[in-house]
Amino acid sequence: MSKSILQKRVEIQGLATAILLPSVGVFGGPIGSAVGELGPLTSVVGIGLFQRTVLTLQRAGIRQLIVLSGPDEEQLKHSLAKGPRVTIPVRWMPIREFPIDDPRTWEALAAEVRGFALIASVNCVFSRGLIEQLRQEVRDGHAIVVTQPRPQSDELPTSQGVRGKAPFPSSTILTSARPDEAPPLVAELLVIPAGIMNASSVGTCEKGSMPVRQWIEQVAGDGRLHVVTAEEQRGTWYQRVRTSEDVGRAEAKLFNSLKGEFEGFVDRYFNRKVSRGFTRLFLELGLSPNSITVLAGLIGLVAAAGFALGTYSAGILAALLFQLAAVIDCCDGEVARLTFTESPFGAWLDIALDNLVHMAIFAGIAVGLYTTQSGQEDDWVPLALGGAAVLGNGLSFLLVDKAQRIKNAVGWRTPAHAAWANVMLKNVASRDFSVSLIAFALFDQLFWFLLFAAIGSLLFAGAMVWVIRPSAVALPRP
Repeated sequence: MSKSILQKRVEIQGLATAILLPSVGVFGGPIGSAVGELGPLTSVVGIGLFQRTVLTLQRAGIRQLIVLSGPDEEQLKHSLAKGPRVTIPVRWMPIREFPIDDPRTWEALAAEVRGFALIASVNCVFSRGLIEQLRQEVRDGHAIVVTQPRPQSDELPTSQGVRGKAPFPSSTILTSARPDEAPPLVAELLVIPAGIMNASSVGTCEKGSMPVRQWIEQVAGDGRLHVVTAEEQRGTWYQRVRTSEDVGRAEAKLFNSLKGEFEGFVDRYFNRKVSRGFTRLFLELGLSPNSITVLAGLIGLVAAAGFALGTYSAGILAALLFQLAAVIDCCDGEVARLTFTESPFGAWLDIALDNLVHMAIFAGIAVGLYTTQSGQEDDWVPLALGGAAVLGNGLSFLLVDKAQRIKNAVGWRTPAHAAWANVMLKNVASRDFSVSLIAFALFDQLFWFLLFAAIGSLLFAGAMVWVIRPSAVALPRP
């Protein structure tokens, strides 16, 4: 049997289907006025809860969605139609025709599932990493529940919850919350084997109630319940959203999860901190990631023109503008990840404009220094250094682009070669030198900055030639 057929069978039999409950909780009870005024269309960082849930599941590898919808079905459909494209099939099953307390509803759902079903309400925000972990954790015949650290007393929801006391494989008891215990809170996100989603497993449900509790108790009694803990530090976080305070917590977790593939010390500890405010502003203004990239590029080009004036005050102002451009340059990726609008063209545009701005900065400094030294015997030196810096930066951009294409097409021959390539790609994306440029401008030593930039860019280009040498590239795939 071929490898592709085996992989396809694993995906079909694994966790590829999600059942979403926009109007009710997984353990029963309505979503909305019973706890607060929030619902599936509540916006969190510019995207409604329902739309964010669907897009997160899609990015995490879910291949089919079933939505048990209430009276807001048309609004939910409209929310999916306006934003990032949903490419996976979505089947709508109105609760008025498929009551959640009717065993036949769950038999119909089980017929649509191959392997396991992820069942979730949409009154929450969770990471892609959490869903990817659940897809890896599925085990034949076992159910999975997601738990969180127990919230503080002022964060507890007013609706009844379910709590887990012990993880798999030891015996697990799921009971209602007790004031003398502090077990972790079970999230409204779990994985159920299709085999137990049938009438015989459901038993008798009270009107309007969900059968999930019975399924959990059944598999827990058989020792087939696995507990996965949501952890923010590991990128597998979960945040319920039932109150306005929860919206703030969810947005904070989303912002904390933002991190570029490559970023330096200044990006991590300064630019990312400052960029959050700009990112919120750009989200409110509805700016696209590419428009933010262009804005950062324009500010950088203005900074280059300031350096070309050649005065001390213009140099300081230009350095500060370049730092502002570096901060805003963080925002395009943040907006793209928060709104699911990443694209290969956007990534290329970001790198291309970064390099264009860098070359313009080097050229501007060279022109400014030449202007102040015009008529002197060595007034040509800044122009030569500026030309060398521009040449080195341009060559580096072309070589990095080639390295990226090699990485995506065939890869590297050994892990050591891959590690070297990653180090170089990380450094070319670093904006750390923006802070040093401010220091050089303050001490009126831009000549030395240009000298270091010329030497550094040419050395970097030489290193990239060594990194992508033929002996480091893997053989083409047959």
